[in-house]
Amino acid sequence: MGLKRTKLLDIKSVTGISTVGIFTVGITDCTGPVGVASTTYLRGVIMNSAVGLGSCTASIYLYPKSAQGQEKAGNTGIGETNYQILRVNLIKNETYFFEPVYPIVLVDRESIVVSVSGAVDNGSGIGTQVNFQILGDTDV
Repeated sequence: MGLKRTKLLDIKSVTGISTVGIFTVGITDCTGPVGVASTTYLRGVIMNSAVGLGSCTASIYLYPKSAQGQEKAGNTGIGETNYQILRVNLIKNETYFFEPVYPIVLVDRESIVVSVSGAVDNGSGIGTQVNFQILGDTDV
């Protein structure tokens, strides 16, 4: 099978405090002519704290199929720490690049879930908007 290099999704804006499932393999339509993603190779995530009064914490979770990440995050609004792969504090207008050395392979019904919450330096995270750009490849 060939790979389609793509950004997987358009920019997703998440306003804190919240947890949102933004991508599920086999369900989510990719940006461009790819259609629904099959096996997906996560190459990176760009996070930008675009709007807010102070700092916030942005997190990324990878949910296995058995955890039903996108559905569970939408219902509970809480990311489960045993699926968390990244947590970073962002100040207003700060950009963070997450680029693993090797792509993270996601297969059928595995999900990417993101959250915006209060920061460790007493920032509440309330009303803070973080833009997430998911980069990767998918089988076509």
